[in-house]
Amino acid sequence: MTTELAESQSMAALATEERALAPAPVTETARPTRARSPRTASPRRAVPEKEHRIQAQPGFVLHSYPYKETSLIVDVFTRDHGRVALVAKGAKRPHSKLRGALQTFQPLSLSWSGKSEIRTLTDAEWVGGLLPLEKSALLCGFYLNELLVKLLARDDAHTALFDHYVATLNKLAHGEHAPIVLRQFERVLLKQTGVAGNWAFCTVSGKQVLADHMYVVDPEQGTRPERISDRAPKVSGKTLLDMEREDYSDPTTQLQSKFLMRFLLAHHLGGAQLNTRQILIDLMQL
Repeated sequence: MTTELAESQSMAALATEERALAPAPVTETARPTRARSPRTASPRRAVPEKEHRIQAQPGFVLHSYPYKETSLIVDVFTRDHGRVALVAKGAKRPHSKLRGALQTFQPLSLSWSGKSEIRTLTDAEWVGGLLPLEKSALLCGFYLNELLVKLLARDDAHTALFDHYVATLNKLAHGEHAPIVLRQFERVLLKQTGVAGNWAFCTVSGKQVLADHMYVVDPEQGTRPERISDRAPKVSGKTLLDMEREDYSDPTTQLQSKFLMRFLLAHHLGGAQLNTRQILIDLMQL
């Protein structure tokens, strides 16, 4: 995949940059030697930097791709540290402990060390407690992971979003209505990343939206009354009120919220395509 190639090239570039920044040996010009006393002749010892270690952090694998011959770069979503990139050394070897543990949608206990952009995974243990995703629920899970990879900055903790992610996987695994589950997650994701406010509040009137009026949600300025020239999807005040209450029982709310979230996500993704969404659309057409 293009993303995998780009991230692999990024890893190689990072290693090259680190080698380039390493201090070169200093060569001094010849100068007269001078006798030194034993007290001043002992060399100065460098104090090693304390290694940064994280132990037993709850997390999930979002995405992984090969690194060198036997290792993997793993993008994980953790409860207290957000999205983190880890190198799993030797994870592709047949008898590696990490090989079977690093599976998507499985609760893990993760440990790592290092302070660089890509840390070193030291341990990964399966925790359990969630049913596996199957059939269309599995594809929905990959859609959630793709959203997190593309919208979350690394090392930015989102505890509430992590808990909602776990709850969403559980709902999908138990066969709850996928469109509603996905709309709820998309809404929480935009709220937790700070790009969405209370859409049931009209920024023009300064009051709550009216159920029988039509509105447009501007990605940067919030909710305002619709205009004839608007190209953004128009939604009723009732839909916005329903979304704020997480009530998607009305078919009109389900339909309008789908187009609204598609519009807002496209804006915040900066035009980047979601591969899993296109697959879902193709499957529905079939």
